Amino acid sequence: MIRLTRFNGNTFYLNAVHIEVVEATPDTIITLNNGKKYLVKETVEDIILQMKQFYQESYLAKTLGQPNESS
Repeated sequence: MIRLTRFNGNTFYLNAVHIEVVEATPDTIITLNNGKKYLVKETVEDIILQMKQFYQESYLAKTLGQPNESS
């Protein structure tokens, strides 16, 4: 999950797996796989860094990053 801030100052957590697009218009808009959109205060760069950290810490990234032990 990544931490985000709405323009009213409320924070919320979003599952990074569901993010399809992050764009600056100039406000930052996150579009999920289901089409739902979120307008947030964080920059695109900040969100990308959080997503990278999420995937580095997640089981999925650790599993995919492991070399094949049978080789």
